[in-house]
Amino acid sequence: MMIDSFGRKINYLRISLTDRCNLRCKYCMPGTGVSKFSHDDMLTLEELYTITKAFVELGIDKLRFTGGEPLVRKGIVEFIERVSKLDGIRELTMTTNGILLKKYAKDLKEAGLNRVNISLDTLDGDKYREITRLGNIEDVLEGIEEAKRVGLTPIKINTVLIGGFNDDEIEDLANLTVNEKMDVRFIELMPIGEAATWAEENFLSNDIVLERLEGLVAVPSEDKSSPAVYYKLPNAKGRIGIINPITCKFCADCNRVRLTSKGKLKLCLHSDREIDIRKILLEGGDLKKLILKSIGEKEESHHLEAKLYIKRNMNEIGG
Repeated sequence: MMIDSFGRKINYLRISLTDRCNLRCKYCMPGTGVSKFSHDDMLTLEELYTITKAFVELGIDKLRFTGGEPLVRKGIVEFIERVSKLDGIRELTMTTNGILLKKYAKDLKEAGLNRVNISLDTLDGDKYREITRLGNIEDVLEGIEEAKRVGLTPIKINTVLIGGFNDDEIEDLANLTVNEKMDVRFIELMPIGEAATWAEENFLSNDIVLERLEGLVAVPSEDKSSPAVYYKLPNAKGRIGIINPITCKFCADCNRVRLTSKGKLKLCLHSDREIDIRKILLEGGDLKKLILKSIGEKEESHHLEAKLYIKRNMNEIGG
């Protein structure tokens, strides 16, 4: 078990498998795209397995695979199958844009993946193409259906709330939870990397969700460390989550750290500080010792309210 200097149990590792993505979402990267890492800069899947195994042996029992878009990484299904067999893994999940989910859902489930979070900011096809610059919403909707069919559930839909873009769809998105045991989570737009200015201009507090949705009933979260506060519409099967990284910090219960696809450990999403895990691995150093030392240095809190924004784009960090 890993405990940081503030008494928080760290048991959750988010792993970015790649910086690459098949979309170009406006709040994630500039329209021209970003400079891709060279193949040699990225962790190999063997290196990634070695690092993951060390974290699991130290007490990590929940893993989430992110990107970029994790499903564009070659060998992902085989890698997940291998990781799923590590002793101590309690939950194995993935955050995806859903574009390739119809193709991979069955294989992912059979490999040991438990469930998926799917990024979806609008139910309108034209608006989806606008915000993603490339995407076809039908691919995502078909991916959601396939994920339900094979049992990658309960599905969580992550919706970034964007002023002037999707604030008129709050009710429609929330209504997805009425007949399906599905969570729809509204997330405040985060000012990260090159999109920081754009995010500030389009920021909308999640308070609007509570104002728009009548009859919401607060429900307890099964996981105290979850950043979401959950509600239900009357008689709904699913839940509505509110995630407020800007207006309501949840740092006191943070249980997670992040590993970038280049092998850098980020102790806090909203800090530019990174620890080079891959360097120690390549030099034959004591990997577990470095991990434990790093956990002891995890920040107590982020400072977004002071506009201390990080420089890296979200695709480089891991969503």
